[in-house]
Amino acid sequence: MRLLIVEDEPNLGQQLRNALEGAGYAVDLATDGEEGHFLGSTEQYDAILLDLGLPEIDGLTVLDRWRKEGKTTPVLVLTARDSWSDKVAGLDAGADDYVAKPFQTEELIARLRALIRRASGNASAELIAGDIRLDTRSGKVTKDGEPVKLTAQEYKLLSYLLHHKGKVVSRTELIEHIYDQDFDRDSNTIEVFVTRIRKKLGADVITTIRGLGYSLEEPAGAA
Repeated sequence: MRLLIVEDEPNLGQQLRNALEGAGYAVDLATDGEEGHFLGSTEQYDAILLDLGLPEIDGLTVLDRWRKEGKTTPVLVLTARDSWSDKVAGLDAGADDYVAKPFQTEELIARLRALIRRASGNASAELIAGDIRLDTRSGKVTKDGEPVKLTAQEYKLLSYLLHHKGKVVSRTELIEHIYDQDFDRDSNTIEVFVTRIRKKLGADVITTIRGLGYSLEEPAGAA
């Protein structure tokens, strides 16, 4: 899963980036409203963390522009403003959730996980396909109840496919959602990760749809 942070305070922005990367996300960081608006409009993100008090263009204006452009990416507004009127303004501009500074990083990450789950139609924190389970809270993956160790990129790919279970996901979409902006993206590595996941979780866990991409389906006969 790929996130965008738009935060002008350097230390906080880097702390958030480190925390979210440590939680398994690919993260881009913008430090003003103009850059944030551009990235949010041109790149593919699973959720955006947006500060309201930004230089160049304020956060409410950025959010309003995204929504008018038809961008439906979940947005969590982060701000030092904590009055009810600021919360209403943020939500009316199109925010999906709201956290006031100071905040607990664990709560922030939990709220982002919930936004991403809801956006993909998943209500539970545990993503399940047959005997495979991925707990988005702990980052643990199990098969038949036994833990399976995945690399960071394997986990990101599996998580994205589980969030979009039953849908065909193109290689390009996977690249856009598991790598950050600065990563040297190589589409050939996607096939490598898929092969490794199949070795660890079963040859039929991910189906290759020739010319279209990959799909992770609920196994036939699964409850």
